[in-house]
Amino acid sequence: MTNTILGFLAFTLAVIIYVWYKLRKENLGTEKGYFLAGKSLTGPIIAGSMLLTNISTEHLIGMNGNAYKNGILVMAWEVTSAVALVIAAIWFIPKYIRMGLTTIPEYLENRFDKLTRTLVAAFLMISFVVTLLPIVLYTGALNIEGIFEVSSQLNISKTEGLWYTVLAIGGIGSLYAIFGGLKAVAFSDTLNGIGLFLGGLLITYLALKQVDAGSAWQGLKIVYSSNPEKFNMIGGPETVLPFSTLFTGLMINQLYFWGMNQSIIQRAFGAKNLVEAQKGLIYTGVLKLFVPVIIVLPGLVAFHLYGDQFFENPDLIYPVLVKRVLPAGLTGFFAAVILGAVLSTFNSVLNSASTIFCIDLYKPYFAKKADQKKMVRAGKWVALILAVFSIAAAPLVAGAPDGLYQMLQQLNGIFFIPIASIMFAGLFVKQINANGAKAGLLVGLIFYLLTTFVFEVDIHFVHIWGIEFVLNFLVMIIISRLMPTDKVVVDIQKDDSPQWPHVKTVGLILVVLTLLIYILLS
Repeated sequence: MTNTILGFLAFTLAVIIYVWYKLRKENLGTEKGYFLAGKSLTGPIIAGSMLLTNISTEHLIGMNGNAYKNGILVMAWEVTSAVALVIAAIWFIPKYIRMGLTTIPEYLENRFDKLTRTLVAAFLMISFVVTLLPIVLYTGALNIEGIFEVSSQLNISKTEGLWYTVLAIGGIGSLYAIFGGLKAVAFSDTLNGIGLFLGGLLITYLALKQVDAGSAWQGLKIVYSSNPEKFNMIGGPETVLPFSTLFTGLMINQLYFWGMNQSIIQRAFGAKNLVEAQKGLIYTGVLKLFVPVIIVLPGLVAFHLYGDQFFENPDLIYPVLVKRVLPAGLTGFFAAVILGAVLSTFNSVLNSASTIFCIDLYKPYFAKKADQKKMVRAGKWVALILAVFSIAAAPLVAGAPDGLYQMLQQLNGIFFIPIASIMFAGLFVKQINANGAKAGLLVGLIFYLLTTFVFEVDIHFVHIWGIEFVLNFLVMIIISRLMPTDKVVVDIQKDDSPQWPHVKTVGLILVVLTLLIYILLS
């Protein structure tokens, strides 16, 4: 136990000292310094922060549990991200950088009107607090409790152990987001990202070694030959993620998440320049092709080792696997890695939520003349309030019938697809106006809630995303024609900001690699 605590403290303190050293001379009292990291982030830092904002224990637990139960086809959530990141790097981020955006809703006022901006900002705030933050906290607590038996160590019930762990994670994560702003989040993410990859690869290696004591490679061969059906990327109509979803709602969701989602794209807004922003997105795409080694493959190995005994609760499989394969001397390091992964997503989303609140809601409606210091102070307070709400909501997500990752994706669809619809409309269809955008936003929201959570519709929820997207566009076009406005859409002016000369070449390579993965695993 002493070694576990020492290992945990050593890595955690290393991250804290590193972040303090990097920020010791920074001015975090301005909007630019606090919300956009002083426009100083480079490609590798952006990529590390984007990846760790995305990858947390809902992936380590949820995705591995999903792979354990359903096979490698769930990897589509990861590998298709590379294609979306290429599109975002080439087409989306140049537009955003030229506009000098701090938030995505800020663009919607320029393109449509103030009410559209407000509605989207409010939807994003709700989605952060109701869906993402509670699930991140709960899966983090579940993983730490399952591996390190906090309840046994403290001689309390498992429920109490989860609660205390949620409180601890939420409290520590809030400190990063509240006091350090985006730059503290980005630098801590980078170091935690290195730890996550090393720790995750170690678990995969040790699990494969347990399959065959000779070598991990031999272990992989045995896992594959014993369960070849688990290694088929082409999911049928009755599977958890049919192959056909790639052509309906999956890519729409991916384009939104990597090109329009505030908690992700804010890192690119904080880039030194357009070149570094594009590098950050492309580097993230490269990393996403390797991520399944730590968030999918362990689930497949676990199926080989333990069979279907955890099918009723697949979210337990990763903690069980870690506990059985990890040497006692490394438990402290891995505990710190798990905590870092949770903190990275939690504090990133908190920072983005406070940014949206201050820039899109607080300043336009409540403090039009607020100075820089007042804006930063408001950002810190709202981050604290959101953290408290998220901590309180975390235990409510327990017991998702199809696993926590599947639940997260279903809940995300409530807000992501309607917002994606009006973002696509704003960027690419001049004929759609503010009236059409608001109608599409509300119709999409109601349609998805009814078809996913009220009525029993025998259609996969990702297909519903695609249907909703088309429906939203039809509504937006019809309402725009019936209710025209006087607003003139002005083309985004081109400037002389140089782009990364290799962005299209490397992007094409990433797309080809994604296609090869599907071909080789079909």
